[in-house]
Amino acid sequence: MDSENRYKILIVDDEPDNLALLYRTLRAKYDVTKANSAIEALEILKASQFDCILSDHKMPIMDGVEFLKRVYDIQPRTMRLLVTAYSDVKILIDAINYAKIYRYIKKPYTPDELLMIVDAALETYQLKIDNENLITDLKDLFSGTVKAIIEALDAKDSFTLGRSRRVAFFATKMVKKMNLSDAEANKIELAGLLHDIGMIGVAEDILNKTQKLTNDEYEKIKMHVHYSVKILEDIKQLNEITEIIKYHHEYYNGCGYPYGLKGEEIPLGSRIIAIADAYDALVSNRAYRSSMSSQDAMNIIEQASGKQFDPNLVEIFKSVLPDIRHDIDEYEKQQKQMEEAYSQNCPG
Repeated sequence: MDSENRYKILIVDDEPDNLALLYRTLRAKYDVTKANSAIEALEILKASQFDCILSDHKMPIMDGVEFLKRVYDIQPRTMRLLVTAYSDVKILIDAINYAKIYRYIKKPYTPDELLMIVDAALETYQLKIDNENLITDLKDLFSGTVKAIIEALDAKDSFTLGRSRRVAFFATKMVKKMNLSDAEANKIELAGLLHDIGMIGVAEDILNKTQKLTNDEYEKIKMHVHYSVKILEDIKQLNEITEIIKYHHEYYNGCGYPYGLKGEEIPLGSRIIAIADAYDALVSNRAYRSSMSSQDAMNIIEQASGKQFDPNLVEIFKSVLPDIRHDIDEYEKQQKQMEEAYSQNCPG
């Protein structure tokens, strides 16, 4: 990285000597900003983005773990490093779980040790950025392929016409509410579009059956997750999307399929797709039942909160549902107007 585009680092320590040591060690290689308290650092973060933040642990008013937790909420992509003289396991677990730190730096440290850790953190950061850019590029690269796959699915099962697009649309609404990165949003949107690709491998007589499925038929339906993974696993660029699809039928309480994961063991994107997928299934006409109202569908999803679905994500979905319904109503109104205009201009 050239001198004009050096990585930006924020260092935070209430001890002037420690702050000076950090600054001397890093300034030759990086663009370094100093803050002598967590409060000052939070003010700086309101105006500037940083690639990496080093914070001392023991500081007055707000300690390093709490500070880095707030950093994660404000700038989640930033690499976070905690500098500490303590080896308390609980402190380190909190730093990892709540502040999502990359790693901690144990005092006393040498300048070479510090530089090596920061270099490694920023290499990881650059890899993440490159991967995010790749996902964005993939969305454009695979758009034609995804469209062809969706059309093939729609042609196979008329009851799921447009389903993949709607699930992706619902998921995208949730993602926007959560302020996730563009790269994460693109991954989840692609996963929504492709989440049922494995249905291509399920027999049409099962998909279109109007009676209750037998246990054997239900097991064959469940195999669509494995078919999805099989179809996509050789496309290495779609590995992260495949991981989301792989787990979108897991339940928050661990009673889902195919792996029985639970809680936050299930990838965030999978938990989002699960809610979007369930809602669309409930409000759509199916071979074996008619659609239900949006409110009835939401009631069922709320009843399954904490069991089938992540309760926090259920609340987010509920909050964006009025916006979803408005957009869908507007779209349907436009389609109806276009059809009426066509019938008037082209009678017979």
